Amino acid sequence: MSDGHDVQAVHGAAVATGRSRAEYGSDVIVDLMKAYEIEYAALNPGATFRGLHDSIVNYGGNTMPQIILCNHEEIAVAVAQGYGKATGRPMVAIVHNVVGLLHAAMAIYTAWLDRAPVLVMGGTGPMAVETRRPWIDWIHTALVQGNAIRDYVKWDDQPASLQGIVESFIRGYRITTTEPQGPTYLCWDAALQEQRLESPVAIPDVKRYAPPSLAQADPSALETAARWLIQAENPVILADYVGRNPAAVPPLIRLAENLATPVVDLGSRLNFPNTHPLDLTGAEADLLPNADVVLALDVFDIEKAISTVDRTARIPRSQLKSGTRLIHISFNDFMVRSWAQEHGRLQPIDLPIAADTSLAIPALADLCGTAVERDGAFRARADRRRKTLEQMHRELRAKWQAAAERAGNERPISLARLATDLWDVIKDEDWVLVNRNLRGWTRRLWDWKTTTPYVGAHMGGGVGYGIGHSVGAALALGKTRLCVDIQPDGDLLYTPSALWTAAHHRIPLLIVMHNNRSYFNDEEHQILMAKARGRPVENAHIGQRMDNPAVDFAAMAKSFGIEAWGPIEEPGEIRPALERAARYVLKERKAALVDVFTQFR
Repeated sequence: MSDGHDVQAVHGAAVATGRSRAEYGSDVIVDLMKAYEIEYAALNPGATFRGLHDSIVNYGGNTMPQIILCNHEEIAVAVAQGYGKATGRPMVAIVHNVVGLLHAAMAIYTAWLDRAPVLVMGGTGPMAVETRRPWIDWIHTALVQGNAIRDYVKWDDQPASLQGIVESFIRGYRITTTEPQGPTYLCWDAALQEQRLESPVAIPDVKRYAPPSLAQADPSALETAARWLIQAENPVILADYVGRNPAAVPPLIRLAENLATPVVDLGSRLNFPNTHPLDLTGAEADLLPNADVVLALDVFDIEKAISTVDRTARIPRSQLKSGTRLIHISFNDFMVRSWAQEHGRLQPIDLPIAADTSLAIPALADLCGTAVERDGAFRARADRRRKTLEQMHRELRAKWQAAAERAGNERPISLARLATDLWDVIKDEDWVLVNRNLRGWTRRLWDWKTTTPYVGAHMGGGVGYGIGHSVGAALALGKTRLCVDIQPDGDLLYTPSALWTAAHHRIPLLIVMHNNRSYFNDEEHQILMAKARGRPVENAHIGQRMDNPAVDFAAMAKSFGIEAWGPIEEPGEIRPALERAARYVLKERKAALVDVFTQFR
């Protein structure tokens, strides 16, 4: 992707030949990034990493990594998160001292919850008090800086020597990329960055410090799981983070087919193709109450997956009947913190298995396949179940299609209509959905096959993540694929300057606004409160709606250098606008935005 600037007077690193010409501590950090072939470093500039910034540009040639300039640290980390989810490899996000780290904190927390590999680097100090400038170097220095985000990173470090920088970087990269993946934070003393080398700093062969091989499940536990699944009358599979490794999806299909078992895709990644006749995502209310064995695969929150929730009383109720056996294969117990409560409520698991699902699922599919071949009675039972499930799948798809057609001419524009027209525009392209899903309508109406058309859901639950994440995913994938961001309006207003980053670096991205002119999730909560308390529901919109004036997102996008259309308020105008925007993205290899005024839900 273009930076828009030529790089002059480049000295050039030579780590690939083993003859580094590093002169300063920050040059060594660039050598390390080149050793790991890190493509990009997203940053908002800051004085505590001025040495590193200079080294990236004038020593490293602004390549491997190339700077991606952002206007907020939350955007920089979100860009790195989107890139990491799209590729499975980390890029770097650099944040300035205490102030930059605190700006980045929400994005780091989101990356932690999303199990995304992000290598966050920061500057601090100088730690030697005699070299600090009055006021500014004092108020922006912390002891130690990593304390601010330690509860939601896998590891943090602040080395005190040049050789310590080498060890810290190598260890941080290894920890970031070890499953389950997640963010790490490396803090570089400004003085160390700017220290002139008295002798060469040795960088070892980084291949000798690779992350450990993936963990396989206990064979006896897998045998028990296979036996329970084969004996079950109504087994159900729940899949959540399985698709973080796309190689795990075909074995999951094979497992489901061997067992004639429905699969519910919980959506943190693309786990199962919606075109497969055993995909019953959306039929949980029919499947779970009758299930006698549930196989959960990398499920982030078991209680959420098996429960319904009374939103007024905040009370969850399990859909499982008494006696249902629950199997869970995951790494959840390896990513537990006391401060962050993402582990959820303690759940009874009849067979917990700690393993990487990309290894455990193929092994389980093999076990079930072998057993099925020997069991004629099971095959007959499975054939009957398969026919029932395939009919449910067809009826579910037909019901959704009919609902979309009924809502086709509604005003404001229905989410189903927007999903339908967007699908008609992109379906013949090599597309990938990099953010959101129109409240599930894209999965209901589009064809999601096994070629990774969905980068994954937003697991942080906060606002402001979408556009930065989309820019990062498009940075990774946009050279060859049409990247689509379904962008909520309130979310974009948190971090709108990410549009400038997309324009400046010529990152191709089709941005389609889901613009309901409300923070409607919270408006719904106000409706619930009013009903529960016998108060006027008519007041629920106060402090929620974004109208009077409505935000002109097309004008805003144009001000950042993005081609834009809208607001689109008539159903018949959606497809022509989307076609123009998609053609622009594909031809010009730049970003474009279409603002569509939609219904609340």
